[in-house]
Amino acid sequence: MKLLPTLLASLLITAGAYAADVAKVSPAEAARDVRDGKAILVDVREPAEWAESGVAAPAELLPMSDFNGDQKLWKPFLEKNAGKTLILYCRSGNRSNKIAAKLTAENHPVTNAGAFKDWAAAGLPVRKVTPAK
Repeated sequence: MKLLPTLLASLLITAGAYAADVAKVSPAEAARDVRDGKAILVDVREPAEWAESGVAAPAELLPMSDFNGDQKLWKPFLEKNAGKTLILYCRSGNRSNKIAAKLTAENHPVTNAGAFKDWAAAGLPVRKVTPAK
């Protein structure tokens, strides 16, 4: 039974290091790379969040629920954009980091831009999203 806590601690440390391997970029760097055609910006929040706060103007909208589910949106997006750098963001940077870590493990070039509020606070362009009916 002493082995189980040690194993769990090892898994947690490994998972933490795994998630930490995702490169982070500032909103300004993300905006520049998207503008220059070097990357695609992706908002991984949910549709209600998009409608509530708006989204970064150049962002593709691909919710985490679809990524963790049947990937009706994510799978064709990843196929269409194979090899392109993806820059993810969400509300706080947590969900985008989780998805980025999984995509990195699948050899997709990806970085984490953190939180939408940081994009907006940097004075970068945003747009409104109408809720789906």
